[in-house]
Amino acid sequence: MREKITKDTVLAILFDDPEAVKILEKHKLPCLHCPVAQLEIGALKLGEVCSVYGIDVNKLLEELNKAKEKQQENEK
Repeated sequence: MREKITKDTVLAILFDDPEAVKILEKHKLPCLHCPVAQLEIGALKLGEVCSVYGIDVNKLLEELNKAKEKQQENEK
């Protein structure tokens, strides 16, 4: 996860990062445990899912990107 996370980020990318998964769980993203979503995970975009479930995408993006920046700083 090097690039900035946006509304167009595919969920499959986020699901590979344990810290991102924790944040998605905190925001109650239902796709984490949905068997149907698992079949389409490569096509689902974060912004679309947030829109469908009424999740504040801007708040979620802010938290995801802060966590990502922190991870990158720790890797240096």
